Amino acid sequence: MASPKTSASLLAALLATSPAHANDDDPRIWLEEVKGERAMEWVEQQNERSTSTLTQDPSFEEIRARLLQAYDSDDRIPTVSKRGHFLYNFWRDAQHPRGVWRRTTLEEYRRDTPSWEVLLDLDALAEREAENWVWSGSTCLPPDYERCLIQLSKGGADATVVREYDIATRSFIEGGFELPEAKSRVSWIDRDTLFVATDFGQGSMTTSGYPRVVKVWSRGTPIEQAEKLFEGAEPDVAVGAYRDHTKGFERDIIYRAITFYTNETWLRDKKGALVRLEKPDSAKVSFWRDYALFELRDDWDLSGRTFKKGSLLAAPLKRWLRGRRDVQVLFEPTPTTSLTSFSGTRNHLLVNSLDNVQSRIEVLTPGKKGWSREALPGLLELGQVSASAVDPDDSDAYWLNLTGFLTPSTLSYGVIGQGQAEPLKQLPTFFRAEGLAVSQHFATSKDGTKVPYFQIAPEGLPLDGSSPTLLYGYGGFEVSLLPSYNATNGIGWIERGGVYVLANIRGGGEFGPRWHQAALKQNRHRAYEDFAAIARDLVERKVTSPEKLGTRGGSNGGLLMGNMYTLYPELFGAVVCQVPLLDMRRYHLLLAGPSWMGEYGDPEDPEQWSFIKTFSPYHNVGQAEFPPMLITTSTLDDRVHPGHARKMAHLLLERDEDVLYYENIEGGHGGAANNEQSAHMNALAFTFLWRSLSEAEQVPESTGEGESRP
Repeated sequence: MASPKTSASLLAALLATSPAHANDDDPRIWLEEVKGERAMEWVEQQNERSTSTLTQDPSFEEIRARLLQAYDSDDRIPTVSKRGHFLYNFWRDAQHPRGVWRRTTLEEYRRDTPSWEVLLDLDALAEREAENWVWSGSTCLPPDYERCLIQLSKGGADATVVREYDIATRSFIEGGFELPEAKSRVSWIDRDTLFVATDFGQGSMTTSGYPRVVKVWSRGTPIEQAEKLFEGAEPDVAVGAYRDHTKGFERDIIYRAITFYTNETWLRDKKGALVRLEKPDSAKVSFWRDYALFELRDDWDLSGRTFKKGSLLAAPLKRWLRGRRDVQVLFEPTPTTSLTSFSGTRNHLLVNSLDNVQSRIEVLTPGKKGWSREALPGLLELGQVSASAVDPDDSDAYWLNLTGFLTPSTLSYGVIGQGQAEPLKQLPTFFRAEGLAVSQHFATSKDGTKVPYFQIAPEGLPLDGSSPTLLYGYGGFEVSLLPSYNATNGIGWIERGGVYVLANIRGGGEFGPRWHQAALKQNRHRAYEDFAAIARDLVERKVTSPEKLGTRGGSNGGLLMGNMYTLYPELFGAVVCQVPLLDMRRYHLLLAGPSWMGEYGDPEDPEQWSFIKTFSPYHNVGQAEFPPMLITTSTLDDRVHPGHARKMAHLLLERDEDVLYYENIEGGHGGAANNEQSAHMNALAFTFLWRSLSEAEQVPESTGEGESRP
């Protein structure tokens, strides 16, 4: 099959130069040249410095080895998705560092050691093709699922190549559907036709680096001859299309993501015409059998009623398209509850929600008199429980996942209406949890808001401020941080005697859209004030002291770390800042940055820059006594540009601050391309934190005679 004629691939173009802009008078802009000779020479120098500093620590190798052992353990729960008669899984271990794509049956999966059928060995493929392939996923065509579109990235980047694979022959199809490296979105229409949104050449991508054109591509024809179906605007985030293959409810859906939080949706009718689905742009819509399901980010006034933001609504689709607004509320939030997810089986909807960041699950069933509901048993105190459909076309089976900070995850299999779910797999214990206690607390933020956080600490913890404590947060994009069993934190921190704290600050989704929207744009500082309030609360409760309190976060959480470092340096004894945004003056010019302006604002607008600059760490390094900081990123991160981390580290090193910098040469936005790299990166972070905090001297409290804590 002919491949598209495109300009240089997205990633290749980004590696070549830094983006030009009228305000590029930054003296460190050369560090934005991802593979620039000068930039890479600096990176190598910093990597050598950080490696020699941290890997020589006596604890580093022990932590790294234990983490790698956990990541490669054969006792991990294989996460599966059911397609037809098989359960599919992608698996990495010591023998398969790049991983194998494999499948088994439900009967085999019930066994302690299932027999797996390997479909694609990525290590063998990488060796054969001399390419650093990293698995990015597969899309297979129902109902037999024998033809698949495999997505592979080079080194872990978001940009992928797409290649058609035949499961029957265990081989890629020569002359089959194939796309070169780009941030593509592909979906099967039928065996010989695809929806394709990719880099079709000049003008086909949004300013965020995602496709803005969708085409229908027929087998045997050059992609240049593909029929254009839909085109978005250049400032959009992305567009795409897919076919819902649910038997009896087949339909084609086209979507346009205008911003991260607004969208438009069309359905393609039998004549090929596009019919726009009426709804607020801020509402997300999905489809389950003959229903349209609306998730509200804003209040919706409809037919004389006001539906609250954070609600889930259902409407019969055919009636909706004819203009009838028959809507039923499936979930309505309260001040303490929020919707987290939902999943449709053949006859029911499983609705997952939170109440004060603790899990609840309901089974909803449509009927002639409306929707009935009942609770799904199996809640876990101070833990997380989630339910999802196994095969929504064919049965009412569901997966039930139970996990907690000290409770190894359990995967169960159940059928709605047939009693309790049957436990199938349980994660082993990877760290010593005896004598540990989990508790939930609330800190009062600057504006009086009560902000929850979880604490994992030894029972009988001495409340004298002496305990090394690690505070983790994110606070953005309506992402919720929930209780889960985390071998990384257990091995690297908790088992060593450290206290671990998970913050549920505004900007996240723990209390639905209102919690997220409270910290958008000009209100961004609320997220930082919340995090600072938790830090102060830990000190006031004498769990720890500023000298013993460390903090860690990545991506948007890396921006959080940058602001803790620049705005609240007195609260922390060490900071780990990973794959971060830090230069908020230029973030919208780098990679996917334009897509985040709905979260942070537009730096090109002087009025908006006036508030954005107040949370741009790169521009707010003042005169203060800063804590030690470790900054890490990935060269091949094509989502958050490594220039953010590089420039901040360079600035701080020029000022002779206590900063270490490490850049993994591959790994994408996840920071690591395989288990070995993940173990190495995490061991660096924990070694840095433990060295900085456990060896710090606790400053005595004020005596009230003129002394004060720094």
